[in-house]
Amino acid sequence: MINFDYVRAASAADAVSRIAAFPGAKFIAGGTNLVDLMKEDVERPPRLIDISRLPLKHVEEIQGGGLRIGALVANADLAGAPPVAQRYPLLGDALRAGASGQLRNMASVGGNLMQRTRCCYFYDLATPCNKRRPGDGCSARDGLNRAHAILGASDACVATHPSDMCVALAALDAIVHVRGPTEGRALALTDFHRLPGDTPDRDANLEPDELITAVELPPKGFAEHYSYLKIRDRLSYAFALVSVAAALDLDGDRIREARIALGGVAHKPWRDARVEDAMRGAPANAATFGAAAQALLRDARALAHNAFKIDLAARTVVRALTQAARGTPQSQTDKRIG
Repeated sequence: MINFDYVRAASAADAVSRIAAFPGAKFIAGGTNLVDLMKEDVERPPRLIDISRLPLKHVEEIQGGGLRIGALVANADLAGAPPVAQRYPLLGDALRAGASGQLRNMASVGGNLMQRTRCCYFYDLATPCNKRRPGDGCSARDGLNRAHAILGASDACVATHPSDMCVALAALDAIVHVRGPTEGRALALTDFHRLPGDTPDRDANLEPDELITAVELPPKGFAEHYSYLKIRDRLSYAFALVSVAAALDLDGDRIREARIALGGVAHKPWRDARVEDAMRGAPANAATFGAAAQALLRDARALAHNAFKIDLAARTVVRALTQAARGTPQSQTDKRIG
């Protein structure tokens, strides 16, 4: 690990001012991802700006019935917050499916949004990686890539976004609030993260001098018909091969509204509004769910070692939607080896 300066921000305005004045600096809160990257010499920030004591740790009801979540709320605290348990249980299940209890106690909402890929080549300094150093090449394309992207990838990068929380937030139409040197702005969660294109080193549409301050949830939480289904290689402390956040609003046996977000398949949580729109008015049955899965994956492309992943993703979508339709609101985690 390199030497670095450490300063503590006194306010959100102070934090933004400090990072704008020092190119290459990084914010740190829980540090559950950044510190690991620094230990591996993947990240080399010359200065860390500690934001952990800023007043961004509240979960608050907002006018109109939504929820505002401070960027420094710990993942464990958010999963257990009464408004989340009662109105947005899909988010609570996704949070509990991530990492370990110890890490969830430290990890923050803003840090979860900004966590970087767990691609093994990104962490291995001996191998080329466009995300780590643009122009070097992508070792994963012809390497061990069974866990890599099947949607939205490019020749430059096939890494996937690792977050469970973000998959649920994408399904719930969350909004990310950020603050810059002169003003604040809001981004839809589905627009916050980027596909790799030819700039895979940029994970998010966040400027270097902007600070995440909050995440906002709309009033509708799909508390009756939802499911978060995560498929991974072992039963705990593992990232998703495929995950699905499914939420349904039903009128009898007909679908009034559907939300489907996929994790572990792309550089960002994956949603397709066309597929969700096509499900409106359709019966909540296996035929509808199978057609939705095929439509979601119509552009999927498998690499040499992950050809199984398209089929796995399709089956996971069908299972998650089936669980949501049945009103069996429980997080499901499977083990898959091979």
